[in-house]
Amino acid sequence: HYPLRRQRQMCIRDRFPSFHVFFRSNPPCLWKNRTLACAVLPWFAAPQFPLYLAPMAGVTDVVFRQLCKELGADVMVTEFVSAEGILQRDDRTRKYTEFSDMQRPIGIQIFGADGVRMGEAARKIIDWMEPEFIDINFGCPVNKVVAKNGGSSLLKDCPLLESVARGVVAAVGAQVPVTAKIRTGWDQHSINAPTVCRLLEDVGIQAIAVHGRTRAQGYSGEADWQVIDACCHAVSIPVIGNGDLNSATQIVERRASTAVAGVMIGRAAMQYPWIFRDAKHYIATGAWLPPVSLTERWELILRHCRLAVKSQRYGGERHALMAMRSRLVAYCKGFAGARELRQQLTAVTSLTEIEDIAARNLSHSMETGDDA
Repeated sequence: HYPLRRQRQMCIRDRFPSFHVFFRSNPPCLWKNRTLACAVLPWFAAPQFPLYLAPMAGVTDVVFRQLCKELGADVMVTEFVSAEGILQRDDRTRKYTEFSDMQRPIGIQIFGADGVRMGEAARKIIDWMEPEFIDINFGCPVNKVVAKNGGSSLLKDCPLLESVARGVVAAVGAQVPVTAKIRTGWDQHSINAPTVCRLLEDVGIQAIAVHGRTRAQGYSGEADWQVIDACCHAVSIPVIGNGDLNSATQIVERRASTAVAGVMIGRAAMQYPWIFRDAKHYIATGAWLPPVSLTERWELILRHCRLAVKSQRYGGERHALMAMRSRLVAYCKGFAGARELRQQLTAVTSLTEIEDIAARNLSHSMETGDDA
């Protein structure tokens, strides 16, 4: 049973009063310019330049999204969920869609290869969670997703991709906007992102995030921002750039050199979630913030661990800390004594252990003058 959350969550109608009126009088198939898209995705209205937290399986859970929101992320997208898992009322799948009101605006990302079934799943999600938008994953390169004809596999089959997008828009497009995430193509010999973007715009998709790599690249090589920029010029709806945004400086540079309406930050946020704060501050003031101190970094790491344990998403304390190990290694990249630190972090099983590791690292850094 999926209980409705209208009593516990701020309704979309209350946050955006004109939201549903606009949908009733403007069918998705008529949304052919950015002005109309901004009416239903208000975070794109000028002069805003939204910073998205990229959906990352096993990473962007409700706790990490909370931390990134506090540090300046504008728009959230959940970890992707299987449309079939939603329809089968799988409790584990549903857990991936949970969020708090402070994380709004937020979209729930779904994947699959059957537009009708995905539309049904999207309706169920809206019924119990009321997200600001539904996002379709056409970009995941993972083999087990591609093998089921989901994610980036659809970039090889544009008619099927169009059918999926059309099915979801037809099912929920009169309630919430539908967005999508894609890659530049299947491989270097089939770069088709601009064509895919035009196709998606034509069926009513309201914004598109483009990761600047092909499926064949995975996460290796460099993101191709020329293709991302070509996508921006191919459509009139907002395009969000994604890939190799490792610092606030790079975000500012991509904003200036391309026509992206916003950016989506993924792996860089795993190591340094302050990237949102730093970029927003520079965009607003033209000045850079001072570096985050080692003490502040450890404070956030410890808070993340405590929140993860409290959330009980991974079970008890031991399982929560085991699930956090790869996250801890990412946070501590570049710390003094990184090699020894990694060995310690990949063996933690309790909050006491991570607190002791933090205390020792801070003490050593203060002795050597590295707490900067």
